[in-house]
Amino acid sequence: MSRQPTGLDLVTGAFSYSGAHIAQRLLESGRRVRTLTFHADRDHPLREQVEAFPFRFDDPVALSRTLEGVDTVYNTYWVRFDHGNTSFNGAIANSRALFHAARRAGVRRIVHLSIANPSVDSPLAYYRGKALVERALAEVGVPFAIVRPTWVFGGEPEILANNIAWILRRMPIFLIPGDGSYRVQPIHIDDLVDICIDAGNAQSDLILDAAGPEAVSFQELIRAVRDATGSRSPILRVPATAFHAAARALGVLVKDVVLTSEEITALTSGLLISQQPPQGKIAFTTWITEHEIGHTYANEVKRHFTLNTTA
Repeated sequence: MSRQPTGLDLVTGAFSYSGAHIAQRLLESGRRVRTLTFHADRDHPLREQVEAFPFRFDDPVALSRTLEGVDTVYNTYWVRFDHGNTSFNGAIANSRALFHAARRAGVRRIVHLSIANPSVDSPLAYYRGKALVERALAEVGVPFAIVRPTWVFGGEPEILANNIAWILRRMPIFLIPGDGSYRVQPIHIDDLVDICIDAGNAQSDLILDAAGPEAVSFQELIRAVRDATGSRSPILRVPATAFHAAARALGVLVKDVVLTSEEITALTSGLLISQQPPQGKIAFTTWITEHEIGHTYANEVKRHFTLNTTA
């Protein structure tokens, strides 16, 4: 017999980006929130409202203990790329450990943030790893929902759109890989949170995309950001290899990883769109005209290293 609800949810990475927005919404609805994080002592607006515990992937008993009494786990844990002791293979194993700990602790439901268009056959380790984590969740025996966002924008600390705007404000040209005709379908963070909360309240297993209401070419998106910032930088199409070299050079300048080669391949291959009806309501090209972004660079490595361990 399943236990009675406790009013307690756990959000991994509640002091990061998507996790923080999910946690905030849960708190506003009257839920109690616990988090697992690599940044338990981080100064964060939610620090006094969220019960924080460190990830203990190395200790299954301790990991299960932190999940006791939890109704729903909202899982944003992942890594963006291999770096030092951080790896995709490690993230897959850690995710599996988290799911099994949730089962042992009697968690009622898991809502897992994945990525649009994952595949176990993908040549991209990021997308292949995401698919393998989805498989591990489906096999663990806890009711689940898998939410697959495309490209998330809006809110704080926003990274990708902000840094595109930052480059347009400061650089004499803006490079795009290939012909720029491949489409993207960004989802606003508020829409993503709506989808996740609804998925947490659902009664059956779900797998659904989280994509915004418009799919535009990447070149159109860059032009929209350029117009919104008042930039006059020309947009120059270059081969993907040249774009990657430029991204690496910029990364050295700002001491960050701007884009990986896999991320560039995913972008130019059209993986940042959904084949399902859009769930989001906020259109990127409208939003960008109403928000000033890109005045400061958002450095993801400085923010997350112990590296980028949340979605």
